[in-house]
Amino acid sequence: MAQAVFTVEGLPEAPLDAAAHFHAEIAPRLRENLAEDIVLLFAPADHTHDGWRLAAVQELAREAAPARVNAVTGDDPDSIEKLVTYLAQAPGVTGQILQASAIPAETH
Repeated sequence: MAQAVFTVEGLPEAPLDAAAHFHAEIAPRLRENLAEDIVLLFAPADHTHDGWRLAAVQELAREAAPARVNAVTGDDPDSIEKLVTYLAQAPGVTGQILQASAIPAETH
């Protein structure tokens, strides 16, 4: 199944306003394309945006099944690209938000 990457832009700074804008303006367009896997790219935001973002991604994923909906947040292009590639190859992952970071993960 193809994977579409959608950059979420133009959200207000306040979390309630951002959630309202996302659900009114962006979610309807996404719902038209739920036949394919979708990765949303969110700009970094503070923790006050975590709840609405996760709820939106999870509900879109439920509606899209068997297609998948996930999100990546961050501002490091290399890390974002790696996570998008990972998601394309991870058919069991859906309804998740992954954090892109320029700091490499450590393994022990």
